[in-house]
Amino acid sequence: MRDDEKYSNNEEQLLYLQKLLDTSDTAALQAFFTELDILDIARTLESFPAKTRDFLWEYVPDDVIGEVLAEVDEDIRADYIEDLSASDVEQIVKGLDAQEVAEVLDVADDAIKTSVYASLDQDIRAQVENLHAYEDDVVGRYMDPETVNVKQGVSLEAVQRYIRIHHLLDDESQQIMITDKDKRLLGTLTLIDLIKQPQDAVVDDYMDDFFTLNDQMKVSDAAALLRSKELHFVPVCDSDGILVGQLNSADVLEITQEDADMTLKHMSGVSNEEEVFTPITRSAKSRGIWLGINLLTAFLAAFVIGQFEAVLDQIVALAILMPVVASMGGIAGSQTLTVVIRGLALGQLAGNNVRWLYNKEMWVGMSNGLVWALVVGLISHLWFGDAMITLVITLAIFINMSLANLSGVLIPMVLKKLQIDPALSGAVILTTVTDVVGFLSFLGLATLIIL
Repeated sequence: MRDDEKYSNNEEQLLYLQKLLDTSDTAALQAFFTELDILDIARTLESFPAKTRDFLWEYVPDDVIGEVLAEVDEDIRADYIEDLSASDVEQIVKGLDAQEVAEVLDVADDAIKTSVYASLDQDIRAQVENLHAYEDDVVGRYMDPETVNVKQGVSLEAVQRYIRIHHLLDDESQQIMITDKDKRLLGTLTLIDLIKQPQDAVVDDYMDDFFTLNDQMKVSDAAALLRSKELHFVPVCDSDGILVGQLNSADVLEITQEDADMTLKHMSGVSNEEEVFTPITRSAKSRGIWLGINLLTAFLAAFVIGQFEAVLDQIVALAILMPVVASMGGIAGSQTLTVVIRGLALGQLAGNNVRWLYNKEMWVGMSNGLVWALVVGLISHLWFGDAMITLVITLAIFINMSLANLSGVLIPMVLKKLQIDPALSGAVILTTVTDVVGFLSFLGLATLIIL
């Protein structure tokens, strides 16, 4: 029975595996992992804490351990590699392509890397060393260095014969690259044209224009380009136009998914490495830094409140209504911040359209600010029956929500200019601004109007 017939969703599959663990059914566990493909095995291992995961590793088929290691999260890979010898790793990476070997060795120490390098085929070793020479956050680190490329002027028939003899095409190959004698990329040839066009024609006759990525481009910038152009295959060249690799559909998906994951984590002050089952101490440490920063900003807001101790002592209603002002400004600013960060990630914000965005968000903030200020004012009047308090809360809500929307645009744009990831610190700064502006406007107006 196929997996898709057994389980209607991932949750059912996970529950079934947990049942096998509870009953210690070793035969069923062996059969379970044998039926799964590489990605499913990796996803399954990521769905358990370390102790259970170590137990499950024993049931992963030996012939796919290397491919599974290349797919799982880096922390999980590091934990597994930590207990292996150099000879164990050498056996694991046998038969893997350069990308997979590079992923596995990323978390190994220098002694193991040196030993494994020596055991690799010369071509694979050169490709792995080339991948490791790139920084972690550039396109070259994600690309497949093995390409199918032919020289210009060759007939389609010769290309087909060459490919068949050398078994060059695989499941991920989508286009053939055409290069000059110095391996500079001239164009690409689709597999459809290779087959259906007259075989005595030369590749130059059916060569397509191509879009390339530079191997040193930041992967976050590449992700934005790939999303905007909806590309599933991209040649990668160096600054001289020399073909150095390609991004296949799986590579493109990995880049866009990791970029989205990173943005989501950064918006909550979580490190790139943290996953659901990251160990307690590691999670606490990674989150603690941003909690400390948030504490400092909270004290800044508390300091602002402290400056209006006299008015708070006299009018208790102000203390009751203060959280409303901060909360409304916070959510308004967060909505804008999310939209702007997404626009930056997609490369949609530059030049004159930024001014249009400021104008739009100002009017959105003022419109929503006016509506909800009147609603909150009405509720406050019904609650406390004090016209002065109603006036203060109404004006404060309007001011804070209007400025919150502008801050939701201004903060990420300024951070981007300073080359700081807006998703990483934008939310903390925005919370501070909306709290401080909210309390300052509310209590300041109360001091001026009521006292």
